[in-house]
Amino acid sequence: MKSFSHSVGSLFQPIFHLFGWILAFFYRFVPNYGVAIILLTVVIMGALTPFTIKSTKSMQAMTRLQPEIKKLQQKYKGPENRQLLNEEMMKLYKEEGANPLGGCLPVLLQAPFLFILYSVIKGLANVVHHGKTLVAQPRYIPQSSTMYHNLVASHGQIKVFGMDLNLKVFSAHSSWLAQIPFIAFVAVAVGLQYFQMAQLNNRSRKTGQAMPAQQQMIQRFMPIFFAYFYIIIPAAVVLYMIVSTGIRIITQDLMFRAGISNPQKNGVKPVEKELPAAAQSKEKKDEPKPSTIKPQAQSRSKTKRKRKER
Repeated sequence: MKSFSHSVGSLFQPIFHLFGWILAFFYRFVPNYGVAIILLTVVIMGALTPFTIKSTKSMQAMTRLQPEIKKLQQKYKGPENRQLLNEEMMKLYKEEGANPLGGCLPVLLQAPFLFILYSVIKGLANVVHHGKTLVAQPRYIPQSSTMYHNLVASHGQIKVFGMDLNLKVFSAHSSWLAQIPFIAFVAVAVGLQYFQMAQLNNRSRKTGQAMPAQQQMIQRFMPIFFAYFYIIIPAAVVLYMIVSTGIRIITQDLMFRAGISNPQKNGVKPVEKELPAAAQSKEKKDEPKPSTIKPQAQSRSKTKRKRKER
């Protein structure tokens, strides 16, 4: 296991140094660790934005296909038709260019960046024992950089507004008051994720489209999983997630305003809601009933009228 982790670490070493160099570059112009992390996040999200747009379009395609999916589910009912149903649905996804896991794409793409940033942050706060004293030896950043010298002077503490961004919620804090900002970071990160999902759901509701059950389940459980994840990672990585989620919210809002992901503008008809049985029966009663008088009876009544007139 150690040899495997060492091999993976060796593979990512150049990427760690690249991200460390970018952080040190931003820190040189704005000597604030938080600002440097935010600027790095903007660069990463700039590279991931095309995938965010693709993911939103994929979710739109899944919404468009819901009527067809329901037809297939009705046609291939029962466990004996499960394989055939899956084959037909996969064929439908392929023809329409839809991906049932398209909504997870941004989250999946975030995973390697979270690992990289986590490793870089731990490297920045690296300390070694020199006898009985701890000496900071930051890794992954140039030793001639301003960030390197400041980290050595602060003994590896990544200080931002009194917070050490290398710490997490349950790290050893000086007091419970010092722990509150870390809890607030986690709360804001989870709240923004729920807001992003509500943004998508509200958009679907306004256009009269039903959100696929698979996407609803993913949306419901993903923030809960990340809440636990945010508690066990350094606050610097949580800051990255806060900024990246905020950028995704802004990107989606701009897409909605521009009509790029508007289902109705892309040929998606809103779902027609079925009337309740009582309303349907009332409609039938209100419908004009066809005349029950036979044609022959109608002609006889006409001839009688003519005779009376004479």
